This record gives sequence, structure tokens and C-alpha cells, in this order.
Amino acid sequence: MNAQSVPALMLQGTGSDVGKSLLVAGLCRAFTRRGLRVRPFKPQNMSNNAAVTDDGGEIGRAQALQARAAGVQTTVHMNPVLLKPQSDIGAQVVVQGKVLTSAKARDYYRLKRDILPKVIESFEIMAKDADLVLVEGAGSPAEVNLRAADIANMGFAEAAKVPVILVGDIDRGGVIASIVGTYALLSDGDRHWLKGYVINKFRGDVSLFESATDIIADQCGLKSYGIATYWLGAYKLPAEDGVALEKAAKYQRNNDADAGATIRIAVPHLPRIANFDDLDPLAAEDDVELLIIKPGQVIPAGCDLVLLPGSKSTLADLRFLKDQGWDIDILAHHRRGGHVIGICGGYQMLGKMVHDPHGVEGAPGSEAALGLLDVETVMAGDKTLRKTGGATCGPPNGDTGPIAADIAVSGYEIHMGQTNGPDRARSWLALDGVSGGSSDDRTDGSGVNNDGAISADGRVLGCYLHGLFGSDDFRHAFLAMISARDVNRGTHFEAGIDAALDELADHLESCLDLDGMFELAKTRGM
Repeated sequence: MNAQSVPALMLQGTGSDVGKSLLVAGLCRAFTRRGLRVRPFKPQNMSNNAAVTDDGGEIGRAQALQARAAGVQTTVHMNPVLLKPQSDIGAQVVVQGKVLTSAKARDYYRLKRDILPKVIESFEIMAKDADLVLVEGAGSPAEVNLRAADIANMGFAEAAKVPVILVGDIDRGGVIASIVGTYALLSDGDRHWLKGYVINKFRGDVSLFESATDIIADQCGLKSYGIATYWLGAYKLPAEDGVALEKAAKYQRNNDADAGATIRIAVPHLPRIANFDDLDPLAAEDDVELLIIKPGQVIPAGCDLVLLPGSKSTLADLRFLKDQGWDIDILAHHRRGGHVIGICGGYQMLGKMVHDPHGVEGAPGSEAALGLLDVETVMAGDKTLRKTGGATCGPPNGDTGPIAADIAVSGYEIHMGQTNGPDRARSWLALDGVSGGSSDDRTDGSGVNNDGAISADGRVLGCYLHGLFGSDDFRHAFLAMISARDVNRGTHFEAGIDAALDELADHLESCLDLDGMFELAKTRGM
């Protein structure tokens, strides 16, 4: 079967955050279990929550989860255009896994027409080895003022001749109006590709919606492909972007259900927070209370750990952190004997200075950082993008370190900048391969890279490795270090994700017309 005739189906939404990403992940697992070779695809994504692919680029983490659900390796072609916001009006543009440029919204609007051929190229690459391609839209096709240059919704559907199912979120209210209103705004040409709809996040008696399906059919002739009732397991899977943090809903389960949690971890909510799913394994522990500290809030005095996450713009987020007074809170926390850890951009903020002489992340400049690690960072050199793994290592000269040696870790690096300074002599991760993180990495001649830095008192740690908390043994050991917890206690996080994907697939099998969806996918091009 050639790429042009491979069955494909696109899920578009009546708005952002209606649950498209999770639905596609569940459908990827469900159709894969039926014996089909399934590939996920999203033409354009906007998120600072990125994943490093198996072919050495970067895509949205939602597509990485969907690939995992389908049981296939990740590739840049699953998400050929990734927009990574750097400011309120501009973003870094990543095309087929590599940074193309940084552009303001109006400039990117003009650029999109030139990018569409790359999007179609990537789609055809995904389709050639598939029995079914499941495509996720972005935002809403009802943004018809942007239709002329659209590559994310109906512009893609028309170019690739893919039938569309519209997803409406009943949990936010007004779902009939959102579906009928979207249909009404579309041109006749775009309506041709819109074949049906799914109601998502329904709570209560589904039979009460029966008359609504008649209304929708009468108004726009669209077929219902089912009502996905509210799935309580959504918190078990990584969220696509920062909307989950804005709502503070993703981590609320622990705060409500585990009032007696013994380990409190505070995470300042930075405006350009990146790769925040580093927090998910910690939140999954039943004795951990994860506190997302919003602007205007104070970091609580009684927390065990302050965790500074990744950032798409370290200098801008560092200044924001100071504006909130969080630097004072963090330094006071450390003086009281508390622990602090920084990952990637958070690691850079823990040093003495951050320099961006060439304006890599914004306007050129330098900023005094928190001074908890004796290191400095310069935003220079090529971007580091790689999957890697290794183990914890003891500091040199036989010193005692806060983390035991030889605990396995794995994850990925995705950052700009080189970090150097005396505290780098107390590196605490020995990783495979060559890092772009520092020019003075200790190696043993075998290509092993020693990443990270530890303060002299052992209570401040930083590193570039995202995903290290997903390693069960490391997470359990780290939590035991900062608390009185038994090192053998804890969850098995990665196994839990696969179990949750199976639960989601079971749920969708019971709610939606998957047979009808696959038949619709076969009509591609008609």
C-alpha cells in the first residue's frame, strides 16, 4: 500500500485542552492491540514539553506518549513542526526535529506556507510503514481568521485528504454550541472533511445526551462516534503542556487524598517551564505532596525539597523568580537545612551567573543567579539533544556524596548552554556518550560523561538529565535521602504508565465506535 492510500483519521478539537492528545494515545494503544501498525502524527504542536526522539531530534512529549502507546520508536516525523514559546509573542520554530528559527507570531504566520511541504513529507514517511495513521489537530479549526495559512487543522486535512472527527469537551459546558458553531464557521470545502464528532469527558447518565445527538445531526448532519465518559486515570499519564499546571489539577490528587504525606516538595511555577513531566514520578508517590507554587504565593517554610524545573528561557525565568521573591524563599530554605535540586534550566539558575552574550534565548545579557552552586553557565555552542543513561557516581577523592553510587538512571538532555565551575568536580551522574553540557567533563577514556554538580554541604544538586526521577531506584534513594523514608519503599512508575495506557484503551473500546472510526479512516481521499 502506498502512502497516499494508507487509512488515516484526524481528531480536531472545538478548542484547546479538550482531550485530543489523550484520546489519540488511547486509540493508538487500542488499534495496536487489534494487530494494526499504528503511527501517531501531529502536524504542528506548541509546547515547551519536548521529547528527544530515537533519531536525534525533538517532538512534543504528547507524540512521544502516543508512540509508546503504539509500541514504536519515536521519530521527528511524528511532529514535524514544534513551536516552543520563548515570550508572549514569539517562539522557537523546530522543523523535523531541528531548530529552524525564532519568530514572532506574525512572522511565523507568513512562514507556514513554506513549511507545509515538510509537514506533508513527514506525514507520508509515517504512513508508508503503517496500517493506520492517527492525526491530532491543534487548537480549533474554528479560528477561521487564520485559515489561509493553516497547517495544523483543516489546512492539513485538505492537503493530505484525511477525514476529520471533531472532539467536544462537555466538561467545560456548551458542547452542542461548540460543535454546531465550529461547523457553521467552516467553509464548504472544509466541511467536506468533517465527518463526525466525539463527546469527551462526560459525567453522569449518558442517556440524557441522546436528544442532543439528534439536534447536532439536524443542525449539521454529523455522525456521533460515541461519548467518552470521564476517565479518572488521566492523572497517571503525562500532560501535553502547561495547561495542566495552570489548572493545578494534575497534581491535586495527592494534595487532596494524602493529607498525611510526609515529604513536601515545592516547585515554583515559572512562566516558561519546560519538560515539567519530570515531576510526574514524584507526584505518583503516595507519601509525597507536590506543591506547585503559583505567582504571588510564598514557598512554604516546612517543605523538604525545592525543585527548580527546566525552562525554555533561563534568564527570563530567573528574573521572574526574583521578582516573585522566590530567591529569598529558596535561600532561606537552604539556610534551614533544606535540600534544593535543579534540572536543566533550574540547574543553571542554581549557579552564580548565567550569561547569554549572543541572545540565544532572548535579548543578550547576564544575570546573577542564586549562588547555591559554584558554577556559571554560558549560553553558547550547539543545542544538546540526546537520549542517555548511566548511573550515579561518587565524588572524586573518596568524598562522601549525598547519593549512593551505581544507582541506574536514564533520560535525555535537551538544552543550550555550557556549565563550568569548581562544584563540577562533584559531578554525580556518569552518563553514556559525550555531553554538550560542559567543557570540563571528567571522562574515563570510554566516552563516559560526568554530569551535574553538588554543593560542598551536599544539599544542593543540579544536572542536565531530564527524566532521572522516572528511574525507580534513583527516585526511591533520593526521597530516602531527603526524608526518613525507607529506601525500599515506592511506586514503579514506568510500569504504571503502560498499565494506564491499557486502561485508557479499554475505556475507549467501551465508549467509542472504534470499528466505525477505522472504516472512516479507510475513506481517506474521498
